[in-house]
Amino acid sequence: MTMIHKYLTKELLKCFCIVLTTVVGIYLAVDFFEKIDNFLDARLPLSRAVVFFALRIPFIVAQVTPMGVLLAVLIVFGLMVRNNEIVALKSGGVSIYYLFKPVLVMGLIFSALLFFFNEVLVPMTMGRANRIWHSEVKKESAVTSREKNIWIKGNRSICHITYFKPSDKTIFGVTLNYFDKSFRLIKRVDAQKGVYKGGKWHLLNVVEQDLLEDDESYKVTYRVESPAMLDFVPEDLSRVVKKCEEMSYGELSAYVREVEEEGYDATSYRVDLSAKIAFPFVCVIMSIVGSGFALWRKKKEGFASNVVYGIGTAFFYWTLYSFCLSLGYGEMLPPMIAAWLTNAIFVCLGTLMLLNSN
Repeated sequence: MTMIHKYLTKELLKCFCIVLTTVVGIYLAVDFFEKIDNFLDARLPLSRAVVFFALRIPFIVAQVTPMGVLLAVLIVFGLMVRNNEIVALKSGGVSIYYLFKPVLVMGLIFSALLFFFNEVLVPMTMGRANRIWHSEVKKESAVTSREKNIWIKGNRSICHITYFKPSDKTIFGVTLNYFDKSFRLIKRVDAQKGVYKGGKWHLLNVVEQDLLEDDESYKVTYRVESPAMLDFVPEDLSRVVKKCEEMSYGELSAYVREVEEEGYDATSYRVDLSAKIAFPFVCVIMSIVGSGFALWRKKKEGFASNVVYGIGTAFFYWTLYSFCLSLGYGEMLPPMIAAWLTNAIFVCLGTLMLLNSN
C-alpha cells in the first residue's frame, strides 16, 4: 500500500468511526426517550431496558453504516479539495481514479461486514429484542407465532392461521375452536380464506361444526361467506409474525419455498429476499457516489456543507429505495428489479460524476 493510500485509508476510517459513533448515539438517545416510558409503565427493571437497547445496537449499526461511509468519503475528499490537496496530487501526476481505489476497497469491505451483520448478528439480536418488547413490555403473550403458523388464544377460544398476507390484509387456512367451561369443543369453524374490510373480518368458503347437546354429534353447515367477530386486527398479526430482519438469507429462502409449495403468494417475501443481497452493496454505492460528488463539485466548501449534502443524498436514496420496494410488494415491479433498481440508478449517477471530475 502506497503512502497516499495509507493516508486516505486512515482518514476515511477515522472519519467513519466518528460519524458512526455520533449517529448511533443520536439514534439510541431518541429511541431511549421514545420507549423508556413503556418500560416504566410495565414496571420492568432498568436492566431489561439496558438489555433491550443493547440488543438493538447491531440493527442500528447496520442501518447507519451506509450513511457513515457516504459522510466519511464526502468529508475527507471535501477537506482535501478545500486544502488544495487534490490539485497538488493531480499536479504530481496522481489521477482521480488512483485516489478512488482505497475508497472502493473500503466500500467492498464494509459491504461484506454489513452482509455479515444482517446474516448473523441482526436476526439473533432483533429476535430477542422484539420478544422483550412484545412479551414483557406490551404484554402480548396471548398471541404467538412460529414460522408462518399463528396461534391466538382468546376467551375460551383458540384460533389458528396458516398464513397471513400483510399487503392485502388477508389470512389463509383459518381454524376457530370454541370451548365451554369444561374445555369441551362446542364449535369449530374452518375457512379457506379471510379478508379484513370495513373494520370486520369476512371468512370465505366456510365449514361450521356445532355440537348438538342431544346426541353429542356435530351439525355441519357450509357457507360461501360469513362475517366473524375475531379478537384481532391485521396490525396485531403484523406485529407478531416473524420479521424478515429476524431471519437470515437461508431461513428466509426456505420460508419462501415452503410458502409457495403450499400454494400461497410469497411476493413480498421474495422482495425482502432480494433486498437481503442488494442492501449490503449500498456501502459500495455510497463510496462511489460520495467520491464522485465530492470531486465533481470542485468547490472549497466547509465541513457543514458536506454533512448536509451527505444527509440529503442518503435521504434521497432511502426514499427511492423504499418506493421501489413498495412497488415490488404491490407486484408492480419484479422482486429482483425492485430490490436492485435504486442501486443501479445511484451507480450510474456516481460513475457519471467520477467521469466528469477530471
